[in-house]
Amino acid sequence: MSARAERVTRCLRCGRVLRSTRSLNAGYGPTCRAKVRAAAKAAVLAQYKAHQVEKAQELIDQGALIPLRGHRVFLAVSTDGSVTYRAHRAACTCPAGIKGRHACKHQIAAHILGLAA
Repeated sequence: MSARAERVTRCLRCGRVLRSTRSLNAGYGPTCRAKVRAAAKAAVLAQYKAHQVEKAQELIDQGALIPLRGHRVFLAVSTDGSVTYRAHRAACTCPAGIKGRHACKHQIAAHILGLAA
């Protein structure tokens, strides 16, 4: 395998090539990571409980949400990594999202990422 055949990792938000180890681990470049964190603190998120936002932020930090359609629909990976769900700020296909009584952590994470786009 030649040096040019290396795997290229791109930012999950803007699509730019990631080079630093920190960015590669996070899935976001420094500017996009700052925008995502700022969006998490936005006044819109005041509608969610603090522990829900914290869990959603953990998902984002782990790179567990992958954009599918223009930062509106995301592929969310379950905690154990065995199942994937489709998440939007209004709905999610996870068991908690299907019940629909409260927003699940995937929906909140999708909302945060949507605000950062």
